[in-house]
Amino acid sequence: MFEHYFDKQFELRYFEMNSLGLATPTIILALLEETAADHCYCINHSLFDLNKKNVGWVLVSGILQIDRYPYYKEKITIRTWLSSYSSIKGYRENIIFDDQRNIIGRAKGLWVFFDIEKRKPIPIFNDIKEKWPYYSEESIVKNIKKKIETIHTASYIKKFKVNRYDTDMNKHVNNIRYLQWVIESMPEDIVDNYHLHIIDGRFIAEAKYGDSILSLTNIDTIDNSFTHTIKIEGSDTICGNAKTYWRKNNPLDFYKSKRYYK
Repeated sequence: MFEHYFDKQFELRYFEMNSLGLATPTIILALLEETAADHCYCINHSLFDLNKKNVGWVLVSGILQIDRYPYYKEKITIRTWLSSYSSIKGYRENIIFDDQRNIIGRAKGLWVFFDIEKRKPIPIFNDIKEKWPYYSEESIVKNIKKKIETIHTASYIKKFKVNRYDTDMNKHVNNIRYLQWVIESMPEDIVDNYHLHIIDGRFIAEAKYGDSILSLTNIDTIDNSFTHTIKIEGSDTICGNAKTYWRKNNPLDFYKSKRYYK
């Protein structure tokens, strides 16, 4: 069974922390992407090699659930594997363990193999499928293809400009930036006193360098939950929709994190 997995360990660094000494949601997403990139590298299909062939992987939908954010200097292990394939896309599963092998987070993403120049999906290379045998276990049982409705009016709105550092080698805005835009549009009280527990998102259209972006947020029907839409200002182009669920901060986490500063 374990030949289907790929594990990577990280030690959390100072600049990856928030004011409580805990990792931020965007850092967790970045570490998940780094693990996936290393999984590509280990089968001799690094993202840079794929890019030279004008192909790459594009995230079209995903869910991230964090039950506890790691502390400064804490070691975590991210385990990733592919749970299923079609001709052009695959489901990547992730489990995040702390140094005691407790599960502190889970994630699932639907990735499409993509022709960068033609901007359209293409068949996954057979060599990739052969070197990444799938294992059908799921990290989260969730239908991440289910549509999330667009919101057109919002209680909270933030505007952003797409800069060069927002884009990746596939010439579009990296999905980590979308998460940051969602968080920036959240009510201040929520960001200060709660932490992101779950984000469930769908990517619909690309944002590119020079675009003006609007991040729209509304309070949802469930306590401490919100709906989000990212769109290009001055057009009908919807880049993505999401739902987030937030939990009240636990003061004990702050005191626990102090251990790692000593």
